[in-house]
Amino acid sequence: MRLRDVQLGDVDTYVRMRCDPVMMAELGGPLPRDGIEAKVRRDVEDATADRAWIQMILVDGNTVAGNVVLWAHDPTSPGEQPMSEIGWMVLPEHQGRGVAKAAVRMLLRRARDERRWGIVHAFPGVANGPSNGICRSLGFTLIGEQDTEFAGRVLRTRHWQIDPSAEETAHRDKGGER
Repeated sequence: MRLRDVQLGDVDTYVRMRCDPVMMAELGGPLPRDGIEAKVRRDVEDATADRAWIQMILVDGNTVAGNVVLWAHDPTSPGEQPMSEIGWMVLPEHQGRGVAKAAVRMLLRRARDERRWGIVHAFPGVANGPSNGICRSLGFTLIGEQDTEFAGRVLRTRHWQIDPSAEETAHRDKGGER
């Protein structure tokens, strides 16, 4: 498995990830097909400018299995600091094989190695057992539950965080368990 930056040719994968009712069940339902090209174009621009790490997950050579993304939110209230967030989506035919966990681990390792992003947060839906399991198994700390906005929708999520530079993260990254 490897990761690569998002490309303009990834529109079909974005459609499969974002416009499919099954894929978007935990994220409030499918998004409209209109606007996906513009979303991919914005993501390519952000990745090219290094404003975000928008990585496509490749398996079996060049088969795209989904994506993993790390980006910073601007503060929403006075006095707030920017927040780094990681998220991932894996297409149904690649789920249950450890693809998402490996991709998240790879991106956290890169964040640690490049000393970038600081504390990283994740917000999987409260009912999304597999994504919450990834957070737990990779050493994220559960902060609690909260309402989170995604694509103009408010979702009930679990709020996890991890410091990729922490010793425990480095230990888990090498396959160890604590």
